[in-house]
Amino acid sequence: MHSRAGQIAQPEDLIDVDRLVGLYYDLVPDVADPVQQVVFGTSGHRGTSLNGSFTETHVAAIAAAVVEFRRNQGIDGPLYLGRDTHALSEPAQRTVVEVLVAAGIQVRVDARDSSTPTPAVSHSILLHNGAATSEGVRTAGPGIADGIVITPSHNPPTDGGIKYNGTDGGPAGGDVTGWIARRANELVRDGLASIERIPFERAVEHELVIKHDFMTTYVDDLDSVIDLEAIRAAGVRIAADTLGGAAVDYWAEIGERYGLDLTVVHPEPDPQFSFMTLDWDGKIRMDCSSPYAMASLRELMAPGSTNAGKYDLATGNDGDADRHGIVTPDGGLMNPNHFLAVAIDYLFRNRTGWSPNSGIGKTLVSSSLIDKVAADLGRPLIETPVGFKYFAEGLLDTSMGFGGEESAGASFLRRNGTVWTTDKDGFILDLLAAEIVATTGESPSAYHATLVEKHGESWYARVDAVATREEKAKLKDLSADAVTATTLAGEDITGRLVTAPGNGAAIGGLKVTTANAWFAARPSGTEDVYKIYAESFVSADHLEQVQDAARAVVADAIG
Repeated sequence: MHSRAGQIAQPEDLIDVDRLVGLYYDLVPDVADPVQQVVFGTSGHRGTSLNGSFTETHVAAIAAAVVEFRRNQGIDGPLYLGRDTHALSEPAQRTVVEVLVAAGIQVRVDARDSSTPTPAVSHSILLHNGAATSEGVRTAGPGIADGIVITPSHNPPTDGGIKYNGTDGGPAGGDVTGWIARRANELVRDGLASIERIPFERAVEHELVIKHDFMTTYVDDLDSVIDLEAIRAAGVRIAADTLGGAAVDYWAEIGERYGLDLTVVHPEPDPQFSFMTLDWDGKIRMDCSSPYAMASLRELMAPGSTNAGKYDLATGNDGDADRHGIVTPDGGLMNPNHFLAVAIDYLFRNRTGWSPNSGIGKTLVSSSLIDKVAADLGRPLIETPVGFKYFAEGLLDTSMGFGGEESAGASFLRRNGTVWTTDKDGFILDLLAAEIVATTGESPSAYHATLVEKHGESWYARVDAVATREEKAKLKDLSADAVTATTLAGEDITGRLVTAPGNGAAIGGLKVTTANAWFAARPSGTEDVYKIYAESFVSADHLEQVQDAARAVVADAIG
């Protein structure tokens, strides 16, 4: 833990924006260096120009690979392009426009020449492809749309990121991103020789670049997914903190459009994110699930503070607004797992327009409290590997009413039971918290307490363990037979999983279960560690025992 975790950033913590952007254009990556290769994780390619892992070369190659992929798949409609407020995002957007226009692709960019949240891009793709029509959403055929979002999500200000959203509006699957990454690396090795580009000043004036009003399209449709009239009528007082991200103008518009008592916190974007409090490791990170990154909002809501009692609810979002953070006067920042359980219980009890067959999507590293809630509701539980891409199909065909990740990312259906977004949507989860306050008269944290009383208390945490690159590779490809242990923290092992029970996809690691606990281990894609997720329904001490036992089980399995 850094000594200044949770404290406001100081001048020495801030990035040199000019240097960062200059290196984006100047550095040529060496693809022989694994750090400088194009690598798509669960949410696209991320890196920084400071070490040559996110440069103009990378972005041009990825955009060109997307062009080839679209042609191979017969995707000939417009591409919806969004970006967040990170310093590298606007330069990267310019690069993408140069490549796409030269390739003859119609590009739809923000009409305000500003940032665009990920959920707004997904929403516009789906509307274009027929989400609001009785025929249902098209995912193939002439004129169909897809998208690119330029964002490193909650990553530090030094970072850039780019991800591809397919014709289903959601994050592209591993087969697609794997192909794009391989082709992009080939193009980089070739020195981008085959890539045509049009200088941005000419490209942006081309007839292929269409100004699209992402914000109005999204905000005007919000009452189809959230009971905003209930929030307005109840007078729920909301403080919405964008953490300097793409949500800033959207929250102001939402408040005005629906007459909400809503105050936007940190309304001015700042590429240095100088108003942020430092995360646990001393870095600036726009992680709305971190109590350290959310320290200012926690202080705003804390009993005894200057603003105590001023708001009924405070909410946060990350850089591209696909994640949510919920702060209540009686409970502080909610654990993301706790709010996911609350959201699921509330929605499936109150959305009468949803199909009785719609299930609940969760990642296998999310709390087992969700399993208990699903069983109590009598709803199917679809447990998947980590990655929101695994929920896109279910949300699209409405076989899932809700899909959510332990990292505070989720989406759910419209009130009438049709698809809303197939990527994570921080706005609707934040607004759902306000709807819960409005309709139940209690905070989401109080709602969670009732679930705990009904289903039992659990203790959940994620920790990291050191691992070499070779050990991480072994863990990623582990077989269930490699686990020889029969007990875990004093309980018999009931399951050894290397594939997800919900869809049979590879976990890329291991999950071990007992009657009252579980752990999952996954290698990090960027650091020499593996992540241990664990939960106990016994006690905090038992959780520590599970974590210790998890290290021993993994060490034995990969040794």
